Amino acid sequence: MEEQALPASSCSLVLLEETKKNPLILSNGGGGYPPAAANGNLPLSTAVAGSGSGGVVGGACAGPDKKGVVVSGAGPGYQERETWTRQMDFIMSCVGFAVGLGNVWRFPYLCYKNGGGVFLIPYLLIVFVGGIPIFFLEIALGQFMKAGSINVWNIAPLFKGLGYASMVIVFFCNTYYIMVLAWGFYYLIKSFTSNLPWSSCDNPWNTPSCIEIFHHQDCKNSSFANVTVAGNMTCAELADARSPIIEFWENKVLNISSGLDEPGHMNWELMLCLMVVWVLVYFCVWKGVKSTGKIVYFTATFPYVVLIILLVRGVTLPGAYDGIMYYIKPDWSKLGEAQVWIDAGTQIFFSYAIGLGALTALGSYNRFNNDCYKDAFVLALINSGTSFFAGFVVFSILGFMAAEQGVDISQVAESGPGLAFIAYPKAVSLMPVAPLWAALFFFMLLLLGLDSQFVGVEGFVTGILDLFPGKYYHRYKREIAVAICCLLCFIIDLSMVTQGGMYVFQLFDYYSASGMTLLWQAFWECIVVAWVYGMQHTHTFVTVQSVSLFKAQWKLLIVINCLGHYHSYTKCHKNVIV
Repeated sequence: MEEQALPASSCSLVLLEETKKNPLILSNGGGGYPPAAANGNLPLSTAVAGSGSGGVVGGACAGPDKKGVVVSGAGPGYQERETWTRQMDFIMSCVGFAVGLGNVWRFPYLCYKNGGGVFLIPYLLIVFVGGIPIFFLEIALGQFMKAGSINVWNIAPLFKGLGYASMVIVFFCNTYYIMVLAWGFYYLIKSFTSNLPWSSCDNPWNTPSCIEIFHHQDCKNSSFANVTVAGNMTCAELADARSPIIEFWENKVLNISSGLDEPGHMNWELMLCLMVVWVLVYFCVWKGVKSTGKIVYFTATFPYVVLIILLVRGVTLPGAYDGIMYYIKPDWSKLGEAQVWIDAGTQIFFSYAIGLGALTALGSYNRFNNDCYKDAFVLALINSGTSFFAGFVVFSILGFMAAEQGVDISQVAESGPGLAFIAYPKAVSLMPVAPLWAALFFFMLLLLGLDSQFVGVEGFVTGILDLFPGKYYHRYKREIAVAICCLLCFIIDLSMVTQGGMYVFQLFDYYSASGMTLLWQAFWECIVVAWVYGMQHTHTFVTVQSVSLFKAQWKLLIVINCLGHYHSYTKCHKNVIV
C-alpha cells in the first residue's frame, strides 16, 4: 500500500486556515477532505462545504506540478484505498479494457460500410465532442471520490441510480462477452493440428451440401445454370452450397438449433472452455489492482505484436492492395446518411467503454493529484489509432480471401463473430502454414478479450465492495466477492453453451449494452455533473485551465450530441416494432 503525502506547497497553509474556519474541512494525517468523502461515503457538497475559491484548494486532476490537495487516508472505520504501483499500470489497464474485440472486428467493417475514409470525419468529430470529454469525466470522478461507479454519485445522491445502472450494464457485459473468449479458446485449441478442421468437408459434422471451392466465376452466365462446375454440383445447386468453415461454426461449435424455443443439450467441450476462461479471469482479478496492473502489461501489449506480424504477412499476399483500398476509399455521399453518424457515435461509446462504470473504478485507484487530463488524450489516441490500424490488418487478409475465391470483397467482409469465426479462419486456411496463423490470430483474440473481461469484472467488484465500508472488513472479502461474481456469471453463461445458446447471446448483445443504452447513460452523467452538481463546483476535481472547454461540452455539446443521436436512431428505426 502506498502512502499519499500532501505536497509541500502553500496548499497546506491554505488548508490549515480553512480548517480553522470550517470544521467540515478536516485534516486526516495530511489529507484535505473528510475520510468518508474520500471513500465516496459522503455527498461531495459536504466535503467541499464553503468552498468557492478557498474551501477546496486543488483538484483531482491538477497534475503533479499543480497545487492539489491529496487524500492520504481513509480515516477511522475505513480501509485505506490501495493505489496503482506506478501510473503506467493504470494506463495499461485502461488500454486493456477499452481496446478490445470491437476495435478489430467492428470498426474496420463500419469504416468500409460507411464510406471508407469519409467515416473518419464523423468518427473524429464525435471523439472530440463526446468521447474524450466523457472518458475524462468518468476517470476524474473516480479519482476524486476514491470510489467505484455507485458511491461516486454521492455528488448528487438523488441520481445514485446512475451508479446502479452502470453496474447492471457491466454485469450483463461480463456475462455474455466472455462467450466470445470461450469460442476463441475453442478455436485456439483446434488450431494445433496439421490440418485445420474447418478447411475440409471430410468431418462428421459436414453435410452433403458442403463444398470447399465454389467456382462462382464459372456461373456468372445464367445459361450455365445446369452445368456441373464443382464435383457433381450444378450452378443451380451451388447457390445452396455451404462452406466447411460455416458448417464447423454452426454444426460443430454452436450445434445451433432452429430457435430460442429449442435450447437442446449442452456442448460439454464449449462448457469446459468457458470454465477455463472464467478461472483465468478469477486469478487475474482476485488480488486487486496490484496484480491486475502487472498482468495487463502482457495482455494489452502482445496483441499489438500479433497485429504487426499479421499485417506484414497480410500485405505480402495477392489481393491485399485491393482490400486495403476497399477499406479506405472515400465515398462522400455517405456523409448525408444519418446511419453513418449513428454508427460513429455508438462505436465510440463501445470502444471507449463509456457508461460501464469500469473507468470510474480504475480511476479511483489513481493518486489524488494524477494528471488524468493528459491520460484521457493518450488513451483516446491509442484506442482510435488501434481501431484504424486493425483495419489494414483485416482488409489485407479479406482482399486476399476475395482474390482467392474470385468474388468481390463485399461478399467476404464481415463484422463481429462473422469476421472472427468465419471470414478470418477461412482466410488463414488458404495460407501456407495455416495452423500457425490461425493459432496467432485466436491467441490475439483471446488476449484482446481477456483484459477487457477481467477489468470489467474488477469494475463491478469495486462498485460492490465500496457499498461495504471498513467495519465489514474481512481478510478474504475481495477474493470471496470475485468468486461469487464469476460463479454467478458462469451459471448464467450455461444457457449460452446449449444448442440455442447463440440466440441467448444475441439477446444479451443487442439489448444489455446497446448503443442507445450507453448513450442514455452518458447523457444523464453529463446532466448530473453539469446541471445538478453544478459547473461552478467542478473545479473541486478539475483545475487544469484548458479543461474549461470540457466543461462547456459537458453542459451543452454532449447533451445536444446525445439527443441528436437518439433522434436519428429513432428515425432510422421507426418501422421496428418492439
